[in-house]
Amino acid sequence: MVDENAGRTLRGDLKQEEGPRYMPIAEHGLIGDLRTTALVATDGTIDWYCCPRFDAPSVFASILDADRGGSFRLSVDAPARTRQFYFPDTNVLITRFFAAGGVAEVQDFMPVVEAAAGEAAEGAEGAEGEIDRHRLIRRVSCVRGTLPFQAVIAPRFDYGAESHSVQLDGTEAVFTAPSLSLGLSSTQQLEADGGDVRAHFELSEGESAVFALDQICPGVEPRECAHVEAEEKLRATVEFWRAWLGHSRYRGRWREMVNRSALLLKLLTYLPTGAIVAAPTTSLPERFGGERNWDYRYVWVRDAALSVYAMLRLGFASEAEAFNDFLARQSRGLRRDGSRPLQIMYGIDGRRDLPERELCHLEGYRGSTPVRVGNAAVDQLQLDIYGTLIDSAFLYDEWSEPIDSGTWARIAATVDWLCEHWDQPDQGIWETRAEGHDFVHSRLMCWVAMQRAVRVANRRGLPADLARWRRSRDRIYQQIMARGWSAERGAFVQYLDGDVLDASLLTMPMAEFISPKDPKWLSTLDALGSDLVSDSLVYRYDPEASPDGLEGTEGTFSMCTFWYVDALTGAGRLEEARLVFEKMLTYANHLGLYAEEIDQNGEQLGNFPQALTHLSLIIAAEHLDRALG
Repeated sequence: MVDENAGRTLRGDLKQEEGPRYMPIAEHGLIGDLRTTALVATDGTIDWYCCPRFDAPSVFASILDADRGGSFRLSVDAPARTRQFYFPDTNVLITRFFAAGGVAEVQDFMPVVEAAAGEAAEGAEGAEGEIDRHRLIRRVSCVRGTLPFQAVIAPRFDYGAESHSVQLDGTEAVFTAPSLSLGLSSTQQLEADGGDVRAHFELSEGESAVFALDQICPGVEPRECAHVEAEEKLRATVEFWRAWLGHSRYRGRWREMVNRSALLLKLLTYLPTGAIVAAPTTSLPERFGGERNWDYRYVWVRDAALSVYAMLRLGFASEAEAFNDFLARQSRGLRRDGSRPLQIMYGIDGRRDLPERELCHLEGYRGSTPVRVGNAAVDQLQLDIYGTLIDSAFLYDEWSEPIDSGTWARIAATVDWLCEHWDQPDQGIWETRAEGHDFVHSRLMCWVAMQRAVRVANRRGLPADLARWRRSRDRIYQQIMARGWSAERGAFVQYLDGDVLDASLLTMPMAEFISPKDPKWLSTLDALGSDLVSDSLVYRYDPEASPDGLEGTEGTFSMCTFWYVDALTGAGRLEEARLVFEKMLTYANHLGLYAEEIDQNGEQLGNFPQALTHLSLIIAAEHLDRALG
């Protein structure tokens, strides 16, 4: 049943001609509590929030449908310019309003309640210990002059498909839907407007108001959030983020951007299980009006393992340990019938069934349909994930703690499986929805898995079928050199015996498969620069030359641009690498955040913010720093 208020425009009740129905993707900041997140637009609107966790149905989703999605607007009720920034070294977001009558700011944050990873594994979410962990606090202050304010709280439960009721009592309201109840407390008087709640008030310099939104569990009364409590929660949240970031070892030239990327990767961590999501959103388009819209609120083994790799380089070992524990839980009880050791992705609670469906009642961001939840790629074969995973385990063993016997048993079993299956066609790193290919990158990462496993076994004296592993490793190397190289193109290519280029090949020297100054690699780097690079930005591949099963084109892929920086750095082209890196930084949003892709006009595309982009930024910055001395 679609909500009875679903046809109303929610962005401050503006008519379409008076303001944008959809803010640009980049005009957002992200807050979170290591269980879920919310996007806050620069006009003071929360237009994406899933409660109580990353992959739960949305409560606010006006970023996917301005009329039906739901939102939480808190802003100055007058024409105003806005600026947004993070409280330094934290994930507390501040939106400032500059109006004729004065200046105001909204502080948005979600208090973090720490717990050991694994506490809510296997579906324990919602247990009694989780009750108080989903609180969204918005604190608005007038810092100069006197200003009018408005708040419009318009939830639309279950992606706007569930109706709800509202009970109002002065400064408190309870929104009740079949699947979820939320309690709103405020220091201002509230008024009902159908299924929505509003507040209109005025603040003078030094005055503030607080709005807090809580998940209500059975038998638990809604809570107030007084000024003093909001101040205490803000202080504790700032202290948490600063204490966490204080463990970073990075002291290089791009400290602000690296720190922001690290804070973002931490925000994408689901603390109860140690899972790391690829992005906190679904269906933000890779091309406006196109069908390349996917749900990224899950744990891609590749993305999470690369995130761990980047975090380890900064000195954050506990995240690697927590993710390793997450994978260990997924490995328990696996069949011994030759089926692949891991899926390419999991739910944040470890579930394996992620059915993909379309929400036909939502119009999509700027009309980009379909809006999807779930992800059918879960059943794909992507052989590269094993190399990425074992490489991160190799680094954990080298830089943090020796891997334990259980982890080694899983690694050994995985490499044994790869020795039998590395030469299969697969969907590759870009998880194409066309028929499988013998992707060179997939072969490369199988080589990485075997090479790193051999090194760990030798370093630790661990039991392994080293002769078999080495034979398979060497066969892969020889195959790539013989059939993954195109003499005509003067480059390594996307798939065996082909002639299409692919940006995933930029990882070849990073993987230590080939010297970054090998003539074949330098020729490949030049070819990639000629075919796939546009003013420093890098396309993944050409969909016309290599059909991927989808209509239309896409923007440049931001992770690949940072890979390009890394490849230039390794080749000794440091001035060019630094220029490309600095140019790429200009494409970040006002907070230093990146979506998945960048459009022809520089606008950000795809799910936002994306872990892959930020982890590759960290790695490129560290390598370039070291090369520049």
